[in-house]
Amino acid sequence: MRGLKNKVIIITGAASGIGKATALRFAEEGAKVAVADFGDGTATVNEVTANGGEAVYVNVNVTDTDSVKAMVEKVVAVFGKVDVLINNAGITKDAMMKKMTREAWDAVINVNLTGVFNCTSAVLPYMLEQKSGVVLTSSSVVGIYGNLGQTNYAATKWGVIGMTKSWAKEMARNGLRFNCVAPGFIGTDMVKKIPEQVLQEKILVKVPAGRLGEPEEIAAAFAFLASDDAKFINGTVLSVDGACTL
Repeated sequence: MRGLKNKVIIITGAASGIGKATALRFAEEGAKVAVADFGDGTATVNEVTANGGEAVYVNVNVTDTDSVKAMVEKVVAVFGKVDVLINNAGITKDAMMKKMTREAWDAVINVNLTGVFNCTSAVLPYMLEQKSGVVLTSSSVVGIYGNLGQTNYAATKWGVIGMTKSWAKEMARNGLRFNCVAPGFIGTDMVKKIPEQVLQEKILVKVPAGRLGEPEEIAAAFAFLASDDAKFINGTVLSVDGACTL
């Protein structure tokens, strides 16, 4: 991808799954990667550096503004700038609406929605000062079309789309770009633990492509949207879902 070499990328939730695949992809493109996670991201960093890339692990709680501020300050101290933020950290606490607790609602809202606000707020001063920057956020096909038992999750994934479009309108003239990627059913470790019969009868039946997506395919979408090849793409949602939403 054009324009990613030596760019500094912060990826939240980069210790595993889509976040880890994204960190490896950006490092492959020559970017410098900040592996930000509430869990231990050293394995991702080690894999990046073993392949000749540059990476640093930063522990962060995206729901805590002081933790987020410290994350960004550390990245700037190590790499000197922030060019791209990928808001990938997210959780689920599923339940049908009649059984969903306020605790489950608040937990998902705090991480998936407020966490995106916190992280974006923290990088904005740096991006506005340099008059360039890209913020990419993980939405979901669930955020566009809803899903049984995911009122809280769907609300956050629709919410980040609205935030992204608002930010694009506010700051496009400042040289900043904001976009979302909306993954479909992706073969992360969590999904691969689903019993095969359930996977076939409840999930894959909804996907015309007939398979789960790979984390690397979502990483490729992030890399494209962060690159100079996407310089005129701003405020959009890129669905990567094997046609499951048609």
